[in-house]
Amino acid sequence: MKNVIELFRNKNGIEIGGLSRIFQEGDQIPIYPVINNLDGCNFTSQTLWESGLTEGQNYNFYHGKIGYQYICEATELADRIEENKYDFVVSSNCLEHSANPLKALWNFIKVLKPMGEMMIVVPNKEVTFDHNRNRTSFEHLKDDFINDVKEDDLTHLDEILELHDLAMDPPAGTKEQFRIRSLDNYHNRGLHQHVFDSILLFDMFKWLNLDTIYLNNIGSDYVIVGRK
Repeated sequence: MKNVIELFRNKNGIEIGGLSRIFQEGDQIPIYPVINNLDGCNFTSQTLWESGLTEGQNYNFYHGKIGYQYICEATELADRIEENKYDFVVSSNCLEHSANPLKALWNFIKVLKPMGEMMIVVPNKEVTFDHNRNRTSFEHLKDDFINDVKEDDLTHLDEILELHDLAMDPPAGTKEQFRIRSLDNYHNRGLHQHVFDSILLFDMFKWLNLDTIYLNNIGSDYVIVGRK
């Protein structure tokens, strides 16, 4: 893991869906202390995890190091930010909430410099409330990309309502509370739209012409790092 952290030392990047505990000092992939600057991107100012986000120079990622906070969809990142801007892109426990993950990653690549690194962290379903669900197929993700599926898509809602292990997700409340929240997913993005494993992540990076340089299971997550 030390070699992975060194990939980001003194570089400038953007984080999608942060801030993230896993990147903090003392946690499993502590890149915040070693990077030069980090901007952030969240889809709205009010999420299930944070409130009061505003666009501007206020992304306080480490001891007074402050980057720019963007408020925009991950799948529209390239519409807001110029191409080839960042040395790296990172995102932890965010991609599973996207209805169109390949489109999101395609946007991440657009803002990444040639030879830049992208690190994606997604949950391992076997140790989360998704453990009853099957892994999403790569063909399904390609179809979503080709059909330009939008973030209001609820294709997987019935499956999620049936198989989501509420006992492992106390904040979701009762079955009815979870159903009501899920129907409003466009505004809260609480659903895990897709379920990943290391094979699927590798196939996604390969299809997007990213060279995989690290792929492992860390704690309850899968971590993949690729190079443009």
